[in-house]
Amino acid sequence: MKALKGDKPMGTDAETYAYLYTAGLTAPIGHDWGQIYLYVATKTYRRWGKNEMPTDIAVESISDYQMQELNRLKEWLYRKRTQVRLNRQRTESRRCSSFRRYY
Repeated sequence: MKALKGDKPMGTDAETYAYLYTAGLTAPIGHDWGQIYLYVATKTYRRWGKNEMPTDIAVESISDYQMQELNRLKEWLYRKRTQVRLNRQRTESRRCSSFRRYY
């Protein structure tokens, strides 16, 4: 929908939350990414009506720099998701065409 309005297509908050969660399990993340993670987690929890985010870790806003980094990550996630989908479609197409040649 955002692309129809002229905005760049981006990954969702839930995708970003999941990505940052797993990234944080593999290596420590810095302060800025920690704030971004908590900001996205707060938004995701509220959107999905889950238990309220504890007030001591809820982040309501982030700096302009952090917002730029968040948007850059969301754009990257969207590009990766579409690349994977296209590669799967190509692989499936090749598999079907080779199957038709033999039968």
